[in-house]
Amino acid sequence: MALELRHLRYLLAVAENGTFTRAAEELHLSQPTLSQQIKQLERMLGAQLLDRTGRTVRLTDAGEAYVHHARRALRDLAAAERAVHDVRDLTRGHLRLAVTPTFTVYLTGPLAAELHSRHPGITLTLREMTQDRIEAGLLADEIDLGIAFAGTHLPGITATELFTEALTLVTSARHPADDRRALPVEELARMQLALLTGDFATRTHIDDYFARHGISPRTAVEANSIQALIAIVRRTTLATVLPDAIAQDHPHLTRTPLDPPLPVRSVALLTRADAYRSAAARAFTDLTHDVVRACG
Repeated sequence: MALELRHLRYLLAVAENGTFTRAAEELHLSQPTLSQQIKQLERMLGAQLLDRTGRTVRLTDAGEAYVHHARRALRDLAAAERAVHDVRDLTRGHLRLAVTPTFTVYLTGPLAAELHSRHPGITLTLREMTQDRIEAGLLADEIDLGIAFAGTHLPGITATELFTEALTLVTSARHPADDRRALPVEELARMQLALLTGDFATRTHIDDYFARHGISPRTAVEANSIQALIAIVRRTTLATVLPDAIAQDHPHLTRTPLDPPLPVRSVALLTRADAYRSAAARAFTDLTHDVVRACG
């Protein structure tokens, strides 16, 4: 019997789920059928790939080695299929883009609009996720491009700088934080703030700034949505810290610079170093640079 792609997919499903039951449900197979297929693979290879003696199924040493190459083989085959269907004139195509939550508010709209205007035949799948998940997704060939922050990246990730992002103190236009040109950082200790939750890279950046200046903020609200923060700040006397570009787009918000200012950070376009670059991905890369230049 010859090895078939289904054998690889079945083995990976069992390895990732830890039980034949959950893997069979995911694959829409009966458990006996799945078990038989895995045994066929083991007979073909002449090695036991799974340890079935415990409560959960684990990979043997041989299984670990085999799965490593099986994942890469399936990833490369998927890339090969996309290469075959890649249309150079961009009359059709598909782009998988992931961005960190900050950019959903002010950057993805202009980018998606420009993509649709230039290449209406390209479909876009847009996902919002943390930077570590973006990089893992790129390496696993689950996404084509990511927009996140420059810095230290996983091996195999290439970052191309797009622009620098500035953060600023933001309040409701009805309740400006201060009438002066810049607010001394020490005065933040007297204010009540609404901030992003700690799993956001932006919150880490803000907390580092507070720590450097010895500030213990009075955080009245934490939210895992920038849109929620904007809605809260608009209707209360609470202040928040957001990218300057977001506040600039909202007439109901007032920006107040801090003294010293919050450090800027570099925004980057992330790719996998050895990934196949489809025509859609190359076109999106070009228009991203154009949109960034146009927006200043």
